[in-house]
Amino acid sequence: MNLRRPSPSDDLEAREDPYNVTQASRIYFLPNLMTAGNLFCGFVAVIHCIQARLAETVPTGEYLNKTSADHYIQAVWFIFGAAAFDTLDGRLARMGGRESLFGAEFDSLADVVSFGIAPALMVFFLILSPTQGYEAFRNIGWFVGFIYLLCAAVRLARFNVITNPLLHRDKKETNKDFVGLPVPAAAATVASLVLFLLHLAAIDRALRYWALALPPLMLLIAVLMVSTVRYPSGKGVDLQTRTRLQPFVLLLALVALLVVFKEIGLLCVCLGYIFFGLIRHWRRSKRPPPPAANPA
Repeated sequence: MNLRRPSPSDDLEAREDPYNVTQASRIYFLPNLMTAGNLFCGFVAVIHCIQARLAETVPTGEYLNKTSADHYIQAVWFIFGAAAFDTLDGRLARMGGRESLFGAEFDSLADVVSFGIAPALMVFFLILSPTQGYEAFRNIGWFVGFIYLLCAAVRLARFNVITNPLLHRDKKETNKDFVGLPVPAAAATVASLVLFLLHLAAIDRALRYWALALPPLMLLIAVLMVSTVRYPSGKGVDLQTRTRLQPFVLLLALVALLVVFKEIGLLCVCLGYIFFGLIRHWRRSKRPPPPAANPA
């Protein structure tokens, strides 16, 4: 029987091993609190999507003193709130060195609700809407929503595999780009388009034909989530990042424009992010391969 007392080096090795039972199941308060906020926002967004559908079915056309458009708009903002919490939990974990396997899995489960189920329900109910939907898509709306949800879940599972520390113990991460469209960006694009369509309806423009853009865009986003197109992650930007005065002023001006023209600005930013990755991927694929080194 080995009665050797554990040494300090053994304790250090256990702390550094992400698959140590204690380390893997450790719950760090602040990062997981942000993940819980992400899940809460996603849950409330789902509730507002359901309430929006109920508001269209009651005789008075209203539900709990709110129209269906009011509920959809609130669902959109809760999805954006979930994206903000999702950004904070990862940054807090990296800044404090508090990353754990539990946190990664908890984050993915919350993302499925906030960025998978909530946007899928939102678009599905808009397609079914008797006043804002489009007849041709009503029979396939459930299928479009499921394809989006399926690709979001696959994207999150692939991300967990790619970032698994057991598979990359001897490798140093050199490319911090996301492989495939990030799920929060996909949900933000869907939410911003819904916000734009509701804005058109509020100023007495026909939403019926604009709703044609929802199913094709969701299918495009679904394909991009499981593709190998790389998108910038922004992980290199932190509290130590420096910038010059001119870019800083331009960034503040852009934020101000987004606040004032949020219905159009948010959609332009999300679509710009999507097509930036596509154009960069296309340009890289057109580059000639590097010449092979001549043998000595």
